[in-house]
Amino acid sequence: MTVHVAAEGGVAVVTLDRPTKHNAIDLDTAARLAALWRELRYDDEVRAVVLTGAGGRAFCTGIDRTAAVPQPPSPYSIDDPLLTIGPKANDLWIPVIAAVEGMACGGAFYLLGECEFVVASRDATFFDPHTAYGMVSAYEAVLMAQRMPYGEVARMSLMGTAERVSARRAYETGLVSELTEPGGAVAAARRAAAVIASYPTDAVQGTVRAVWAAREAARAHALAQAPHLIALGNLPPERQAALFEGRGRGEYRVR
Repeated sequence: MTVHVAAEGGVAVVTLDRPTKHNAIDLDTAARLAALWRELRYDDEVRAVVLTGAGGRAFCTGIDRTAAVPQPPSPYSIDDPLLTIGPKANDLWIPVIAAVEGMACGGAFYLLGECEFVVASRDATFFDPHTAYGMVSAYEAVLMAQRMPYGEVARMSLMGTAERVSARRAYETGLVSELTEPGGAVAAARRAAAVIASYPTDAVQGTVRAVWAAREAARAHALAQAPHLIALGNLPPERQAALFEGRGRGEYRVR
């Protein structure tokens, strides 16, 4: 199993458990995440969730590049297995706190974009590699635009693999709400989750729903354009793969 769940005191810790793959999401993991969020809707014992990645080197690096995702022949239809990996996509209103150690990039933003807030260690980094590999950053950029200033999202999305946003810069621009020492993100997130879990459930989930409603209309309108932008702007898969295989190692700036 590539998703591990442990619950205690009303707080469930959900761990992406593919450390040798930097917790990249394959199709099985995507299906398991979607099923898990829907299962939690019926669990009265869980009142808050901490979401993290195993191994310390990465929270999540998005879709596993080895995953084969069949696509319909119509240019008006795109199948994206990451669209249903987040809690809100599965109608879950239990608050979810992300605890980020190491890298969070690309498709990880599908998860971060549907968490209530993010706790990160000081050595965490955030980046979006899409443009470097000939891909449109559509869903990821829209989700981050709900959390960060326009210029910061535009720079991160356009600079691709050449830059990584440091945890400090992510904190300064609002993506991260708390910084911890390396290895301390889960503990800090659990402390916050425990406080939230101690409050009346209906009031907490109603508040989550209200805050989400404040951004939902603009988000839905923007996301509706994503499939068409991807269909128009993405290179063919074989050209993406060639760029990915030829990528440099360690050639990036952290800001």
